[in-house]
Order: sequence, then structure tokens, then C-alpha cells
Amino acid sequence: MIDTILFDLDGTLLQLTQEAFIGTYFALLKKVFERMDMDPELSAKAVWAGTKAMIGNDGTVYNTQRFWEKFAKDMQISGAKLTAVEEACDNFYTNEFDSVKTIVNPTDIGARLVRTLPKKGYGVILATNPLFPQCAVTTRLGWIGLIPDDFLLVTHYGNSTYCKPNTKYFFEVLEKIGKRSDQCLMVGNNPAEDMVAADIGMEVYLVTDCL
Repeated sequence: MIDTILFDLDGTLLQLTQEAFIGTYFALLKKVFERMDMDPELSAKAVWAGTKAMIGNDGTVYNTQRFWEKFAKDMQISGAKLTAVEEACDNFYTNEFDSVKTIVNPTDIGARLVRTLPKKGYGVILATNPLFPQCAVTTRLGWIGLIPDDFLLVTHYGNSTYCKPNTKYFFEVLEKIGKRSDQCLMVGNNPAEDMVAADIGMEVYLVTDCL
């Protein structure tokens, strides 16, 4: 019997297209690197390389460590400089990143779902691909009037050791919430990243608004 609903965030609860999001997001992020006297284009490439490293993570370290190790290697920085860049990025996700919400199609459907389901006895999980820090996820939730406390679990790069579409990501979530796969429904807009949950026995629901 299904008693837990896992929701993807971008393109599911948040109505946006990946192309618009990435373009607006990176335009702002590059300014952070410029302020740090770093080449913005090389820094952006290092972010993509770090993201790829997280997607290929093998579960031995958290995604945050996997990302920053790769970013630091590609940018040839360490020590105080690396710490300063991490802090600058966290500050960016807490503040400037909020302006990206202009690309979001405003709707209250996601918030209504997340707040109504617990009243009907369902547990609700935010199973967003853990490629961002917790502060970035919190900011994006704010765009639809939600907070992390609205969920039993919110995945982010600081508490996850795998990423979608690796099925081990879903096993990791199940272990954290103490559920079996047949007790869960995964709701998402990405056939490759979200619907793979069916491979481990979860029910799945494909949202096609922002497919």
C-alpha cells in the first residue's frame, strides 16, 4: 500500500523549463566568480565538471565533497581560496539566486499538493536531484511558498551520496525514511531521471507540463 509520495522539484512542483533555468542561473553565478577574481567561463566549466562528478558518485562520499574536489582540481585552488569560494556560492544561493524565480510559471498546485497529502495520511518527500546545496533548495522551494519542514526529507548535495538516474539514489532515500519501494510513488517530469524509480519497484507518475 502506497503511503509515501516522492516529488521531484524542477519541472514538477516548480513549473519551469530546464533551458530557461540554466541560462538565467549561470548568468548570475558567473558574476560570483568574477567578484572572486576567477575566470567566469572556466569556472562555469568547472561547475559542470563537478556536477558530472556528482552524477557519477559511487556512494563513498557525499555529493558536496565530490563536487568541490573536482571543482578545486579543475580551477587549481585550495585552502582559504576554496573556502572563500564555497562561502560566496552559499551566499549567492541564499540571496541573488532568488531572482531566478522570474522564469517560474506561477502556480499554487505544488504547494496545495504538498500541504494536503499529509492531511490524508501520506508522507511527503522532496526527491530533487541532489546537485545543489541545502540553501539553494530552500530558496527554490520559497518560489512556490514551501519550506523544507513541509517534507519528511529533502535531498541535497550535503546529505546524499548518489544522484538520479542512479537507482541507488532511490535506495538511499528509502533507507533514510524507513520505507519499502512498494510503499512509495515517485512523481516527476523526467522520464530518464524520475521514472527509473520503477526499476526498483516504486509506482511512478510522469508529469508532462514541463516534460
